[in-house]
Amino acid sequence: MRDFLKLIRWPNLLIVILTMVLMRYAVIEALISRIGIIPLTGSGEQTPMVLQLPWFYFMLLVAATVFITAGGYVINDYFDIKTDLINKDGKVIVSTKIPRRQAMLWHTILNIAGVLAGFYISWKAGYVWIGLLFLMVSGLLYFYSASYKRQFLIGNIIVAFLTAMVPFLVIIYEWAFIYRYYAVNALEMPDLDFLFFWIGGFSLFAFLTTLTREIIKDIEDFEGDSTFGSNTIPIVLGIPASRIIVVILIGITISMLYLVWGFFVTDLITLLYISVFIVLPLLYIIYLVFRSRSKKQIHTASTMMKVVMLTGILYSLVVKAILTWNLFLE
Repeated sequence: MRDFLKLIRWPNLLIVILTMVLMRYAVIEALISRIGIIPLTGSGEQTPMVLQLPWFYFMLLVAATVFITAGGYVINDYFDIKTDLINKDGKVIVSTKIPRRQAMLWHTILNIAGVLAGFYISWKAGYVWIGLLFLMVSGLLYFYSASYKRQFLIGNIIVAFLTAMVPFLVIIYEWAFIYRYYAVNALEMPDLDFLFFWIGGFSLFAFLTTLTREIIKDIEDFEGDSTFGSNTIPIVLGIPASRIIVVILIGITISMLYLVWGFFVTDLITLLYISVFIVLPLLYIIYLVFRSRSKKQIHTASTMMKVVMLTGILYSLVVKAILTWNLFLE
C-alpha cells in the first residue's frame, strides 16, 4: 500500500482536493453569499444566494479529478522507468516495487472510474457533453507521458493547462447547478460572470507557477533527459537560457499579482499576503535557480515553487476572511 501511495503521489492528490474544496467553500460560497436575490415564493425580501451543487455530487467531482490525476501519475512512472533510474538515482517504483502490468491495470481502473464519474456528474448538471472533458484529460495525460513531455515546451504547457483546470472545474459545475435553480426560483437571475474572473485568477496563477516549476524540474532532470533523447527546454536552449525563462515567468507572475491587486482588489491585507507569502518566496527561487550548481540545489528551488503554489491556493482563505468580516483595509 505504501508503494502504491507513492506511485499516485498522494501529497499532490491532497493538494488537488484542498484546491477544489477551498475554491468552493472559501471563494465561491463567500462571494455569492453577498448577492441578494428575491425568491418567487415568500415575503418578497432579499435572501443571500447559497451553493446549489449537492455535496455528494461535489465529492464525486473531486473523486473524478483525483482518479484521473492519479492515473496520470501511474502512467507517467510507467513510461519514465529508464530516465528515472538516472534522474532519481534508481529510486523507481514501477518494475521494482510494482510490476509494469499491475501499474497499467491501475492506470486503466483509475481512468475508467474518473471518466465514468465525470460523465455522471455532467449528466446531473444537465450538460452531459462536459464529461468529454474528463475523457480528453485522460487522453492528454497518457500521450503526455508517452510522448509530449519529451518534446520542446508542449509537455510543460499541457501540465500547466491541466493544473489550471482543477479550480475551474469547480466553478463550471457549481455555476450549472446555481443557474438551473435560481433561473426558475428567483425573481431575477443575477449576473455571475465575476465568479469566473475570480476563479480564473487562481487558474492563471496555477498555470504560470506550474509552467515555471516544470521548467525548473527539466533543469533538474537534464542528465537523464539528455541521455534518452528528450527535447526539453534545457536540452534545446541550454540551462543558462532556461534559467532566464524561469526568471521571466516569475517576473510575469509577480507583475500580474500586483496588477490584479491594484486594479481589482486594493485591500491592504491582500497586499501584505501576496508580498510576504508569494512574492518574497518567488524572489528567493530566482536566487536559488541562478546559484544552483547541483541537482540538490535546483531541487530545493522546485520544492519552494511547490510551496508558492500552495500559498497561492491558501489565499482563498484570506478572501473568505475579508468577505466574511468585511476586512477591507485600504
